[in-house]
Amino acid sequence: MKNRRIYVEKYSRFQVEADTLRKELNTNLGLSIEHLRFINVYDLFGFSDELLEKSRYSVFGEVVTDSVTDECDMEGMPFLAVEFLPGQFDQRAASAVDCVHLIEPNAEVKIKSSRLYIFDKSVSAEDMARIEKYLINAVESRKKNLEVLSDNESADVKPVAVLEGFREMKEEDLATYCKENGLAMNADDLREVVNYFREEGRDPIETELRILDTYWSDHCRHTTFTTEIEEITLDESFMKAEFEESLDLMRKIRSELGREQKSLCLMELATIGARYLKKMGKLDDMEQSEENNACSIFVNVDVDGVMEKWLLQFKNETHNHPTEIEPFGGASTCLGGAIRDPLSGRSYVYQAMRVTGAGDIYKPVSETMAGKLPQRIISTKAAAGYSSYGNQIGLATTHVREVYHPDYVAKRLEVGAVVGAVKAENVRRESPAAGDVVLLLGGRTGRDGVGGATGSSKEHTLSSLEECSSEVQKGNAPEERKLARLFRRGDVTRLIKKSNDFGAGGVSVAIGELTDGLDIYLDRVPTKYKGLNFSELAISESQERMSVVIERKDMERFMALCHEENVEVTYVADVTDTRRMRMFWGDKVVVDLSRDFIDSAGAKHYTKVRLGGVENVNPFERKIEGATTTKRMKNNLSDDNVVSQKGLIEMFDSTIGASTVLMPYGGKTQCTETQVSVQKLPVGGGFTNTASIMAYGYNPFIAKWSPYHGAAYAVVDACAKVVAAGARYNDMRFSYQEYFERMTDDKSWGKPLAALLGALKMQVELGLPSIGGKDSMSGTFRDINVPPMLMAFGITTVDARNVISPEFKEGGHKIYVIRHTAKDNYMPDTDQLKANFEFVSEKIAQGDIVSAWAVGFGGVAEAVAKMSFGNKVGAELECDEQMLYNYAYGSIVVESRRTLNFPAAEYIGNTLNKEAIFINGTRLPLEELLEANTEKYTTVYSDRGKSGEPTRVSDGKIHMKEYTGEKVDKVKVYIPVFPGTNCDYDTARAFERAGAEVKLGVFKNLTGEDVIASIKEMTENIAECHIMALAGGFSAGDEPDGSGKFIANVLNNKDVADAIHALLDRGGLMLGICNGFQALVKSGLLPYGRLGMVTMESPTLFRNDINRHISQVVSTRVGTVASPWLRSFQVGDLHSIAVSHGEGKFVVSDEMAEELFRNGQVAFQYVDAEGRPTTDAPYNPNGSSFAIEGIIDPSGQILGKMGHTERYERDLMKNIHGQKIQDIFANAVNYFMNR
Repeated sequence: MKNRRIYVEKYSRFQVEADTLRKELNTNLGLSIEHLRFINVYDLFGFSDELLEKSRYSVFGEVVTDSVTDECDMEGMPFLAVEFLPGQFDQRAASAVDCVHLIEPNAEVKIKSSRLYIFDKSVSAEDMARIEKYLINAVESRKKNLEVLSDNESADVKPVAVLEGFREMKEEDLATYCKENGLAMNADDLREVVNYFREEGRDPIETELRILDTYWSDHCRHTTFTTEIEEITLDESFMKAEFEESLDLMRKIRSELGREQKSLCLMELATIGARYLKKMGKLDDMEQSEENNACSIFVNVDVDGVMEKWLLQFKNETHNHPTEIEPFGGASTCLGGAIRDPLSGRSYVYQAMRVTGAGDIYKPVSETMAGKLPQRIISTKAAAGYSSYGNQIGLATTHVREVYHPDYVAKRLEVGAVVGAVKAENVRRESPAAGDVVLLLGGRTGRDGVGGATGSSKEHTLSSLEECSSEVQKGNAPEERKLARLFRRGDVTRLIKKSNDFGAGGVSVAIGELTDGLDIYLDRVPTKYKGLNFSELAISESQERMSVVIERKDMERFMALCHEENVEVTYVADVTDTRRMRMFWGDKVVVDLSRDFIDSAGAKHYTKVRLGGVENVNPFERKIEGATTTKRMKNNLSDDNVVSQKGLIEMFDSTIGASTVLMPYGGKTQCTETQVSVQKLPVGGGFTNTASIMAYGYNPFIAKWSPYHGAAYAVVDACAKVVAAGARYNDMRFSYQEYFERMTDDKSWGKPLAALLGALKMQVELGLPSIGGKDSMSGTFRDINVPPMLMAFGITTVDARNVISPEFKEGGHKIYVIRHTAKDNYMPDTDQLKANFEFVSEKIAQGDIVSAWAVGFGGVAEAVAKMSFGNKVGAELECDEQMLYNYAYGSIVVESRRTLNFPAAEYIGNTLNKEAIFINGTRLPLEELLEANTEKYTTVYSDRGKSGEPTRVSDGKIHMKEYTGEKVDKVKVYIPVFPGTNCDYDTARAFERAGAEVKLGVFKNLTGEDVIASIKEMTENIAECHIMALAGGFSAGDEPDGSGKFIANVLNNKDVADAIHALLDRGGLMLGICNGFQALVKSGLLPYGRLGMVTMESPTLFRNDINRHISQVVSTRVGTVASPWLRSFQVGDLHSIAVSHGEGKFVVSDEMAEELFRNGQVAFQYVDAEGRPTTDAPYNPNGSSFAIEGIIDPSGQILGKMGHTERYERDLMKNIHGQKIQDIFANAVNYFMNR
């Protein structure tokens, strides 16, 4: 079969991506491109003529939106083709192969994807050079030669050598050897390696040196944090006495713990607070085991009114270096790695936060520093990467914030924090024993991530962008979703003795850390492609992989359970009693290292530390420019760290999992942002009121002035945010994220020491232990250092019924600042804070305080304005204006129904039923303040798409048909789970609450035989059910270039199609939500009611007008009741429904729209604040034609909709107005019931 190439280009009305890129290039590069064509190119190998034609418009393109051709006319036009580097994972191509296998399960095909950009002739050669530099990141991609069509290319297979003469290395050659070979270790470490192999009597294989370099990197062994501090000196300043007091506290704690003889290092400071509080009886809830996957505490969870013992696990993770050099991949795998830590601890991860740091994202691209990507590009692509991964895997990210400081140009800050939970009885923790086996689960291994651990430990240099291509891992979220499903099963986790995820160091660390003695068989490790040598297999950090230790007798059972969940599993190692890590390549031993030597972590390092002086200035006073109150208020609200980041935050799915207690933005306008992440625990089919609440604290400006104060106020800020949302601070547990410059002298060492001392003081005085953390100690680029950072993540549990939101509720209430007054040396007054927090908590519990805001970057002024935006409830303030702008960390602005009598309660005014804020008599319209708070940021992160398209109102009056079949006592619902489906649990719970019996069926596609078996199983399940529901998600990652293709190909399989038609013919029902709706439309089931009827004139679902994912709550109007799904509604009913999608725009011709409205097939429409159907953003989030959100087929048996009706239950989305219950599930179940 000949090699082929096809070109896929959108028809003119669908060229959103091309138009967006054209505008971006013109804006960022100062060009005047008039026309840009964007074409997806696929190189195809192993395709017959018949298979290509079957795939042309079912896999690579869509008949409604795409032209798929074998030639592309670009004669005389400037063009640029871009492809992935050899060895890089290409999800688009991988998903295309998966879709092709649905057509021919055993076809041996290979696909390569690339992107082709064709410009108008006005674009000069100089312009093209700039465009090429802008579009190609050398870390991941390169220019493609369109004259080459071959599948033979692969990255060179590098031989792995024995390092002849290594043992004879001389002392003076050590440092040079480290540098020339790109090692992260230094000469002292290398000396230890040389001596070890002298004792072993042999020279090492290169793999062994790479493994040791990985194990001993700062990333893995925390070299900086474990360096022994020999001496601490203090500079003269007004803080010297305070520093001495904190050092005395540290010594006292070490003495009480009997640790005086232990090495004093940063790690000691980071951990003794928790040790001390545990000894004092204030940390009895922490789980202790030899597994160190994530912070883990026991919590009591109410499930259907019964208290159960659960483990709550949380973890924060950075990917600063990878995100700096490859923003999308670095940020996406930051989240993927964070998820796998509690996941390997057997928890189901359901909650996430993201906090990042950037320089000036408004700076023109032309002013980008040499050796750097533009800050704007890093910021936007990182946001796209993190959100893409979280949205696909199905993780609610409910708090997102980017912090801006000029020094983040040194290196990006990319932090993800996640929370998981598991019923305690489903967790087994046992030490591996000789004879146990190690299984590798999940994704395959490639070159991506080779050297990631050592790379992140190195300083970023001018050449990093050219030299670090293999160091960034590539994420595959649908694969990790399968692992999450697997580990949610108690019958699986109870077989696991110990588990570790694949992060830094790959096989060598993920498997190597499981136990002391191991025989690892590298030739068994599944690979993404051919050509990897055993050294790459040993250290590749390819994502979405897990290792587990199980008893040999359980191996067959465990493998069968993995197969049920479509997870690839391989037996790769044996546990031994040798205390050596050996790796085999066939019969050859290629690694043989003593466990004692591995764990020695190299040479001991020593340092002297100098705590620098602190300038005696007031760090809380902020000078806001402006001649009038109006100008100062607007300038404050447009500060980089005060602006609304709605356009960024809405990229992240905030409602998946049906557990979101507070939406990121609330109030009737959804314009008051929240300061915390609050999610109910994932208790499965039961109901719970127990939620986890998490907040972060950090201000880089205070931290740069004094890392000591910065760390203290990070802890205080996190506490204040949690208290302001209705939880109590007393049982909070913390995990710290440290990020500092590279340590070069005693003064640089003083910064992390100062931060840890400040945090230690807060731990002891507030009684709040930090039980985990992550350090990153390479935030340096030439002479620029990142701002010192100890970011505090605090978490506790709360009854969801007690949570309050920050928007003002109504006029006539009193506004107070519960004022925290710092000590004379600007440190927190913890006695006052404890009293203040307790007072606020009590008044919230009593119902007096109805909204609250922890004062942050923008002071009290920010608090009052943002609290006003949500419900358009204004305020009248009489107070010192300067006080409004100052930092006041620990203080909380509250809205109270009653007078508050408390020493720290500072009355500043009242709420008003007016759309304005009055400050000492000056009127400030809320509309103007909101514009000041939002306008600037939308130049980078747009917050809405198009407006002004025509629409009409659906007033369908057609009568609903009745079910004529046999009524039943139990309705059976079948929900297929495809690769990428992530709303399966939520949809199942919704049907179960309605009284149905639900069957979830995993569609398996690891082999051709699996596909055939899954098709057969699917037809059988359809034959047995009353309702078939297609849940939301990202089938096959919504690739290749289009949503729902994988599912649509399954539905169009002849056997499946026949089963679906039989279901409908016997009166059965079908539902498709979001991704399921996309599949129904693209298969023809909607609007026609039959498969195989799609033509070029058919409706479709396409990219949102804004060309990004949107997650928010919308109002929809019932447009017809001509369906069993809508039987309890009235035309005109309004509902508040969560939406979360990137391709939700319903596109339909005027003629087809007329038919849909005439037939009463328009089920739901997006409406504005007055309940009128609209195409205007933000009410219509995607630009859907005629405001259509959902439709039915002519019979009314099939319903498809974009809105996630399944994501609501009691006490969720508490800051959202309107009717949030839209019980289509009960309507459908009751249709069949004997009721």
